[in-house]
Amino acid sequence: MSVFKSIREDFANVKSNDPALHSNIELIFNYPGLWATSFYRVAHKLHNKNFKILSRVISGIAQFLTSIDIHPSAQIGKRFFIDHGVGVVIGETAVIGDDVLIYQQVTLGGVSLSKGKRHPTVENNVVIGAGAKVLGNITIGENSKVGANSVVLKDVPANSTAIGVPAKIIQRGMDRSQLSHNKIPDIDKEIFDYLVKRIAVLEETIKTGNTALMEKEEHELEEIYEAFIKSM
Repeated sequence: MSVFKSIREDFANVKSNDPALHSNIELIFNYPGLWATSFYRVAHKLHNKNFKILSRVISGIAQFLTSIDIHPSAQIGKRFFIDHGVGVVIGETAVIGDDVLIYQQVTLGGVSLSKGKRHPTVENNVVIGAGAKVLGNITIGENSKVGANSVVLKDVPANSTAIGVPAKIIQRGMDRSQLSHNKIPDIDKEIFDYLVKRIAVLEETIKTGNTALMEKEEHELEEIYEAFIKSM
């Protein structure tokens, strides 16, 4: 696919899927992520043709204008969208698939100064929430989601969600068409709820000597604990 065809596809993707867009004028003045991607498409093409200094100049201009830093050597697929955009960093050896959506302050960075693949691979249909840091030569599987402000240091399987610092993997299918950031589970809260309930049952059993209470609550507590373990 040609550079300009890719850029047209990026613009068409925003027009089709962003409910905040009400006119073409807004594309020019209110979508730095879209313009950063367009600059990247040109710089990447030049980089591949060995005009490496010129490609870095173009990426530098794009960074100055949009506050988004995309290395021209990174590989980015079709219909890529950076929503709100400011503060995004995409490293030199990052690989991004098709239909990926990321938000402001996201970093696809490295954890090593060695040569070679040192940045993440993000597969198709992934959503990465605002402020998330995905670091190292790891893979975010297809149709997965990274919660806002999470720090991901390990692979995320397909159809999963990663949340927290460091990120934990939630093995629950998520519908990519529904962002539902407010519905991402809080696994720390879940385990604390479990511990608080178990302590309360133990205290009541010791106080009253009523072991029947323990037996009655044990089954429910075990179900809560098993559900937590399966979510990890």
